[in-house]
Amino acid sequence: MSHHRLTPSIHEQQNQLAGALKALRTTLELPGPFPEDVLRDAQAAVAEHKLPDLDFTHVEFVTIDPASSTDLDQALFIERNGEGYNVLYAIADVPSFVAPGGALDAETRRRGQTFYTPDGRIPLHPEVISEAAGSLLAGQLCAAFVWEFELDAAAEVTSVLVRRAQVRSRAKLSYKGVQAELDAGTATPLLQLLKEVGIKRVELERLRGGASLNMPEQEIQQLPDGGYRIVAAPPLPVEDWNAQISLMTGMAAAGLMLQGKVGILRTMPAPDEASLRHFHRQTHALGKPWDGETPYGEYLRTLDPTDPRQLAIVHSAGMLFRGAGYTPFDGTVPQAAVQSAIGAAYAHSTAPLRRLIDRFVLVICEALSNGTEVPSWAREALPSLPAIMATSDQLAARLERLALDTVEAALLVNHVGQEFDAVVISGSRPAKSASGSGTNGNGGKSNGNGNGPSGIVQIAEPAVTARCPGELEPGTQVRVRVVSSDIATREIRLELVG
Repeated sequence: MSHHRLTPSIHEQQNQLAGALKALRTTLELPGPFPEDVLRDAQAAVAEHKLPDLDFTHVEFVTIDPASSTDLDQALFIERNGEGYNVLYAIADVPSFVAPGGALDAETRRRGQTFYTPDGRIPLHPEVISEAAGSLLAGQLCAAFVWEFELDAAAEVTSVLVRRAQVRSRAKLSYKGVQAELDAGTATPLLQLLKEVGIKRVELERLRGGASLNMPEQEIQQLPDGGYRIVAAPPLPVEDWNAQISLMTGMAAAGLMLQGKVGILRTMPAPDEASLRHFHRQTHALGKPWDGETPYGEYLRTLDPTDPRQLAIVHSAGMLFRGAGYTPFDGTVPQAAVQSAIGAAYAHSTAPLRRLIDRFVLVICEALSNGTEVPSWAREALPSLPAIMATSDQLAARLERLALDTVEAALLVNHVGQEFDAVVISGSRPAKSASGSGTNGNGGKSNGNGNGPSGIVQIAEPAVTARCPGELEPGTQVRVRVVSSDIATREIRLELVG
């Protein structure tokens, strides 16, 4: 893990950074506070809420999330069933709080998803729902969609049923805590089974040709003194195992909707031949050649992002994961139904507190699973959802990039003139001139040095990714000097040393 912090003594930079981050809300026209009629809707929904008749409170569910999370969408229970497994996956019953056609419904369609900013999140639903009555908090009696899976010895799904039920989570666990317990051999049987099933589901993903990027994530963390740091670290193994349960649910949701011929899928086309040829050349140039015959997803699993040249391959592989979208259907099954990175048909279904589309998928799947009529409000919304989600996803991605740009500029503002070791993660190309956003759309800040050759470099400490001018070869280690760094414009200027 790599991190660097702003020291408490640089109050002026901290104030400037706080102002620049706050300004992103205005610059990007992010949603503001919930209107009064929306808050009234939410409060009335909580006050009048009725739990389902089906009682699953005997099931010892647990939640596993980042330690600071309070909007808990999923709770998990796993037990052995002969040579196979029973998996119960409870998803927050958000639809039971949102009246179709009401003010809250309209506001969630306007937002599309929860937006995460360094100085706090902008929730999809008012907190009385998202962090209280609708969240699967430990000890709280909650309404949920419970997905009941039977798995065979290889963790393949043999049956699935979705029912609304009342549940009570037993514990709020964190990824770091669970990983530590698993590593120490002190984890509960449930968590040991999560690891066992997760590993088997990863193998099934490999067999069906699924692929994922083991990209080190950059996370902005706020410090107690008011400063910020960027933490860059690969995901923990338990995050992948837990994600496999969510992916399994999304695949089951897609299967139910395709069988019922109504719903909305998350789709992504397979990489085109030109992208595959370019990636093939890149891997050879970087010293870990892909033969072009092994499925690229299997090849990507062999990469070590802590190795500079392999990290450059991971970044280059981004070209293979393009074109994701949403495909609604009603009456006719779409021809292009597969999400190629998953290697199967898939639907968003496990994060309704934080993502609009899941609310519709859940009610459709519950109806199809039980042979009842799909609610007309869900059916009628399907054609409008792709545009809502595309707009929301684009805004969330831009917010994430600009927030990182801002914090990265702040991390270097007191290091002008200093030199750092860096890794080239993408090679030389003519750079676009600086724009008002301070970014160049390629994962790093503009270098402000015209249109000469340049590339993207990653400084390990502090964790900063930025464009640097010069003839740069991906995967090589270089020495760079900070020429300037401006928080307001989010512009970092680097130069090669030597």
